[in-house]
Amino acid sequence: MDISSATGTQQVANKQQSGTAGKSLGKDDFLRLLTAQLQAQNPLNPMDATGFTAQLAQFSSLEQMTNIDSDLKTLLAYQSSLQNTMATDLIGKKIKMTGNGVTLNGTAALNYSLQGNAAAVTLSIFNATGALVKSADLGKVAAGNNSFLWDGKDKNGNQLSAGGRYTFTLAATDSSGNAVTATPLTSGTVTSVAFDNNMTYLTIDGNTRIQLGDVREILGGN
Repeated sequence: MDISSATGTQQVANKQQSGTAGKSLGKDDFLRLLTAQLQAQNPLNPMDATGFTAQLAQFSSLEQMTNIDSDLKTLLAYQSSLQNTMATDLIGKKIKMTGNGVTLNGTAALNYSLQGNAAAVTLSIFNATGALVKSADLGKVAAGNNSFLWDGKDKNGNQLSAGGRYTFTLAATDSSGNAVTATPLTSGTVTSVAFDNNMTYLTIDGNTRIQLGDVREILGGN
């Protein structure tokens, strides 16, 4: 390609760049540049066939990647729609989820999961103001899902009022004294489902909002 051809192509490229400032070139922009390059070439000294073939191959690859990107977006949209539809089926179901909140109704089951076998586990229960109301030494506990049934009494043996909200934490170590990861779990009934900013949220017992990914187990109906 001679100097005049290169100049003409560069002018077209400059126009394309000025019109797409801050944006990446798509397959349509690439095709327009290729067409302008062909129009601007010197008929007596046309573009090298090898170079032209290489550019066509680049355009073909760009088109394929664009189509793949479009297909992936469609697939993700379908998956999100399907997930939202399935989430609505959870309304009225009781689930187990990541969380350390519990409502006391006489007694309360405090669920948790251990990543490994623990030689010692200590469970601490706090009231709504953050004050410690009871601590329990659970001893040796195997890895996996576990549960402690709290009788609803504080550290002095007094029965606490029903309906109160409490939280609990766990500290676990193995036989070598190394910490073992303990994840508090709680349960409740799904009362509604919300979709916000491409995320699915569940409302539990009408007052706690969690992400769908926090659900650990579906226990069934009430």
